[in-house]
Amino acid sequence: MADRLVSFVLFIPPILMALTIHEYAHGYIALRNGDHTAQFAGRLTFNPIKHIDIFGLIAFILFRFGWAKPVPINVSNFRNRRTGIIQTSIAGPLSNFLIAIPFGLLLRALPAHIEALYPLYIMIEGFVVFNLIFCAFNLIPIPPLDGSHVLFELLPARYAHIELWLSRYGFFVLIGLIFINNLTGIPVLWGWIGPFVRFFGTIFAGHLTLL
Repeated sequence: MADRLVSFVLFIPPILMALTIHEYAHGYIALRNGDHTAQFAGRLTFNPIKHIDIFGLIAFILFRFGWAKPVPINVSNFRNRRTGIIQTSIAGPLSNFLIAIPFGLLLRALPAHIEALYPLYIMIEGFVVFNLIFCAFNLIPIPPLDGSHVLFELLPARYAHIELWLSRYGFFVLIGLIFINNLTGIPVLWGWIGPFVRFFGTIFAGHLTLL
C-alpha cells in the first residue's frame, strides 16, 4: 500500500508536465498560424493549473488514459485553415514525443541499482512513459482527440458522414473504449498504446519497469 502511494505521488509531476507541454504546444502553434485566442485566454503558459481538467487528471492517474482542458482555438484566424488545423493538432502529441527523448537519455545515464536514487529513477521513467502514453492516446482518430482533427482534414468530402457521426458520438465511444479496456482487460486501446510506448520507450531509455 505504501509503495503504491509513493508511486502515486511520484507520477503526479510527470503527468502534469505531459498535460501542460501538450496544451502549450497547441496554443503556441496556433499562435504561429495567426490565432491569438489561447494567448488572450491566458493559456499560453507552462502553469499546469491553467490546463488541468480534474476528471481527466484523475482518469490519467487511475486508468493511464486522460486529458487536459483543451486550449481555446479559433480556426477562422488561421492564415491557412487546413494547414493550421493539422499543424496545431499534431503539435500536442509531437511535443510529448520529443520531450520523452531527453528524459529517456537521462534515464540511461542514471544508475538504477543505487537504492537512494530509486524514487528519482521512477519519476524520470514516468516522464518518459506518460509523455509517450499521452502522445499515442491523442493520435487516436476519435473526437475530441487530436488525431480526429487531422483525420477530418484529410478525409475526402464523400466521407463527411463519418466526420458527422464521430463528432456526435466520438466522446461516448472513447469513454466506452476506456472502460472496456480497464474493466475487461481487453486491450482495445492499450493494444495500440502499449506497443507504441514500449517500442519508443525502449529506444529512448533502454529499459522500462512501468509497463
